[in-house]
Amino acid sequence: MTDIFFINLHKVLVFPVVLGLMWWFGNVSIEMCIYLALHGTYSLLWLMKQSMYPDRRFEVRRPVWIGFLFVFLPLAGYYIAPYLVASRHPSLPAPMIAGIVSLYTFGVFFHYVGDAQKYFTLRAGPGLITDGLFSRVRNPNYLGEILIYCAFAALSAHWLPFVIVAAWSAFFFIPGARAKDKSLSRYPAYAAYRARTGALVPRIW
Repeated sequence: MTDIFFINLHKVLVFPVVLGLMWWFGNVSIEMCIYLALHGTYSLLWLMKQSMYPDRRFEVRRPVWIGFLFVFLPLAGYYIAPYLVASRHPSLPAPMIAGIVSLYTFGVFFHYVGDAQKYFTLRAGPGLITDGLFSRVRNPNYLGEILIYCAFAALSAHWLPFVIVAAWSAFFFIPGARAKDKSLSRYPAYAAYRARTGALVPRIW
């Protein structure tokens, strides 16, 4: 099995898992419905992205038990946020909900537009991508994912999902950004490009 099988399995299960939590806890609150809408559409967009412009990094083949333990189970940690929303019935002020939806929207933009730009640019030929979303940040896709999952964490009104986002950042996003920097350093223009961009946070000055 490839990594993408386990990642896609996680995305496919988001809708039934969240709906199951809503039924189990009898929670059809605004907060719970918004969570279902946000995480559900994010997962659907992911599956659409993989069918139209897939990420080749996730085509590594692994034994089933390794994929389950080291890909699917860590991703399942993200189910903690909807569990907390469903079981604790948080009531969030309208301005906070508006901010969460806005954060999620920015995250979706950086994630999926960044992946699309990278995929279609590299199809034309290898090289350093320095325009568009990549003109200020070297990893807009990672930035987008962090913003998306921070939105889910904020909707839970609990600290634990933020710990999970921090753990994923420490063990996947930051090492991934460093590995990408190392790979791109072979291009002569890389030093100047790195000086005017941020790894995960856009450099706007």
